[in-house]
Amino acid sequence: MHTDPQQAYLDGNHRMADGDDAGAEACYLRALALEPLHGPARANLGYLKERQGALAEAEFHYLQAIALMPDHAQLYQNLGVLLWREKRFADAEPAMRAAVELAPESASAWSQLGMLLVCTHREADGEACYREALALDPQHARARFNLSYLLLRQARFAEGWRMLDARWDFDQVPQAVDCPLWEGQSLDGRSVVVMQEAGNGDTIHFFRYAALLKERGAARVAVVCHPSLVRLFVTLPGVDEVYALGAPMPAEGWDFWTRAMRLPGLFGTQMDGIPAAVPYLSARPELVRQWGGRLPQRGLRVGLAWKGNPNFENDADRSLPSVMTLAPLATVPAHFVSLQKGAGEEEALQPPAGMSLHAIGPLLGDFADTAAVMANLDLVISVDTAVAHLAGALGKPCWLLLPDYRCDWRWMTERDDSPWYPSMRLFRQRPGGGWAPVITEVAAALAQLASSSPPAQAW
Repeated sequence: MHTDPQQAYLDGNHRMADGDDAGAEACYLRALALEPLHGPARANLGYLKERQGALAEAEFHYLQAIALMPDHAQLYQNLGVLLWREKRFADAEPAMRAAVELAPESASAWSQLGMLLVCTHREADGEACYREALALDPQHARARFNLSYLLLRQARFAEGWRMLDARWDFDQVPQAVDCPLWEGQSLDGRSVVVMQEAGNGDTIHFFRYAALLKERGAARVAVVCHPSLVRLFVTLPGVDEVYALGAPMPAEGWDFWTRAMRLPGLFGTQMDGIPAAVPYLSARPELVRQWGGRLPQRGLRVGLAWKGNPNFENDADRSLPSVMTLAPLATVPAHFVSLQKGAGEEEALQPPAGMSLHAIGPLLGDFADTAAVMANLDLVISVDTAVAHLAGALGKPCWLLLPDYRCDWRWMTERDDSPWYPSMRLFRQRPGGGWAPVITEVAAALAQLASSSPPAQAW
C-alpha cells in the first residue's frame, strides 16, 4: 500500500492511462487519504468520474480541486464543459469565462466558451470566441468545425464549407480506393468514387451531388454507402455503381475519390445555387405495389418517425421521448404508419389511445422499402433523422420537427421551409425547448389537412 501521496497520485495516472479506472480511483483516494489537500489527485479523480459518467461526483471533485488550485485554468474548462453537457448554462458560463481569463492564450478555452454562447443563441459573441481561438491556433480543429456550423446555419457558405473540412482532423473515413482525392480537377472522361462519411441522413442529403459530377464530365461515378442504402441509391441520377461499405469493390482503376460532404464546397454551392431539384431519389415500382397492398387505399395516410439514432450526440434533444408525445395527433381522422426502425420501433405496438398506428417497422428491410412505403403515403411527420431526408429527397410532403437546442445547421435559422428540400415544412420548438407546443401546432395543421382530404377508411 502506498505511503507516499505523490507516488499514489502518479500510480493513479498510469493506471488511468492503461484503462484501469478502478485501480486509478483507489490510488487517487489513497493519495487524498494521505494528503487531503492534494489538488492534482482531486482534479484527476474528477476527470475519472466524468469519464465514467458520474457527473455529480465529478462536479464535486472539480469544485474541491478549484478550491485548492484556484488559478488552474484547465479545471475551470473541465467544470464548464461538464455543466454545459448538463445544460446548466448559467453555471457553466462563469467557469468557462474564468478559463479564458486565466489562460487567454488557450485556443481550446476560447473555443469552448464560443460553443456555450452559440448554444444559448448568442451567435455573434460565440463567433468572436471561435475567431479568437483561430487567431491563437489557425488549425484548431474544434474551433474550425464549430465555426463551420455557425456559418452554414447563417448561409455564409463560402467560408463555412472550408471550415467544415476540419472534422477530418479528429475523425477518419476509410479510403476504399487507391487514387488521389478530388480537389476540383477536370473530370472529363474520368472516374470518381464518392464515399459516405457520416450518418444515413447526411448521405441521402449530399449524394445528390453525384449528378453534378456527371454534369462536370465524369464518365463513371460510383458511390459507397451503408448497406441499407444500396438498393435505394441504384435510383440516384448520375450514379453508375453502388457499393456497400466494407463490401468488395475494385480498389484500382479510379481517377479520383471524394467524401460526400466536401462536394458542396468543391461546387461552390451558395444559397441561390443549392441543387434542390426533387425528387432525386425514387421508389422501386415493384416495391411500391407490394407495400401498397398492405396499406390503406383511401383517406389521409401519414407516416411517423419519432426517434433517431440514440448514439447521435444531440439525440436526446432531436428525438421525442416516446410515441406518446404524438398523442394529440390521435384526434385527427387519419391512417398513421410507423416508419420507426431500431430505437422506438417497439413503441408502435402500443400507440396513444385512439390512434390507429400500423406498426410495419419489423417488415422494413432497408431504405428502399421505406421509400416504397412513403410512395403510398400523403405525408411524413418526422424528427430530424434519415427518414426526413428520404422524404425530402423523394419530394414527399414532410413536416419536420426540430429542437431549439443545437438544431442542425442545414435547417438554417427561423425558417419554416428548407432550401434543400422544397417539399418540407419545418415546425420548431420555441426558445427554451419543449415538444408540447410543437405537437399541438402539428395536430392543428394536420386537422386542417384532413378536413380537405377524403374521409379515412378502416384498415
